[in-house]
Amino acid sequence: MLELVFGLASDPGKVRANNEDCTGCFVPGSRHEARSRGYLFAVADGVGGSDRGEVAAATAIAVLTREFAECQEGTMLAALLPRLLQHANAAVHDCRLQPEYRGSGMATTLVACALRYNEAVVSHLGDSRCYLVRNGQLRHLTRDHKPAGWRRLGLRAAGDGPEPATQHALTKCLGPELFVKPDTTSTTLLAGDVLVLCTDGLHDEMPENEIVEIVSQRRKHADVVAQELVARAVARDGRDNTTAQVIQVRSVEMAASYRGRQYPASA
Repeated sequence: MLELVFGLASDPGKVRANNEDCTGCFVPGSRHEARSRGYLFAVADGVGGSDRGEVAAATAIAVLTREFAECQEGTMLAALLPRLLQHANAAVHDCRLQPEYRGSGMATTLVACALRYNEAVVSHLGDSRCYLVRNGQLRHLTRDHKPAGWRRLGLRAAGDGPEPATQHALTKCLGPELFVKPDTTSTTLLAGDVLVLCTDGLHDEMPENEIVEIVSQRRKHADVVAQELVARAVARDGRDNTTAQVIQVRSVEMAASYRGRQYPASA
C-alpha cells in the first residue's frame, strides 16, 4: 500500500505584506480511494505583485483539487493532470475578465504531483518546481518555463554584469492565454523517496546541496523538514514569498495495468 507522510510550510518573507503563494492537496479517505484515485499535492505562485496574484493562485488550486476529487476513478494520472491544469487555467483566465479584475495582469504558476501505487505524475506551468530526492541525490522533475539565460546562450560575457530583468519572465503560466500546454512527466517511486514542491522563493535562494541535506533527515517529520527549508531560504534573502510541500514516501505498492487501468499487482 502506498504510504506517505507530508508537510507544508509557507512564509510571506521580509518584504511583502501578503502571501501570493497557495497550496492544496487531496488525501484519499480509504484504501479503495487511494488505489482508484490516489493523492494530489499542488503549489501555485501568484504572479504580478499588485495584480491580484493571490486570487489567481487560489483559483487555480481550488479548481485543481476539486476536480481531482471528482474525477472518474481509475483515470490514468498522466492523462488527467494536464487536463486539470487546463481547466485551472481557464478558470484563472475567466477570472481576469471579471469586471473587478479587468485590466490586471493576473496570472500564476502551478505545479501538481499526483501519486498512486508506485507512480508519481508531475504536471506544471511556470517556475514552481518539483524535486525528487533519492539516496542523497536530487533530480528535477520539472523544467522552469523561462527564457534561457543569455550567458548560457553565449550572448553575454561573464563581465557584462547581471542579466536583464527578462530572465525572470515566464514563457508559460496560467491566466494570460485561454489554452495552455503543461509539461507532464512520470516517475517510478521507491520507499525512502522524498518529493519537494516549492516556489521560486525557495529554489532561487537555496543551493541544491542544502536542499538535499535538509530533506535527507529521515527521522524528522515532513512538517519539520518543510519548515526548515522555508526558514533557511527566508533567512538567506526573504524578498519573495516562500513555500514548500514535502512528501516522504514510506512504502509503495506495485501495480499492473490492463487496458489502461491500474490494479494491484498482487490482486
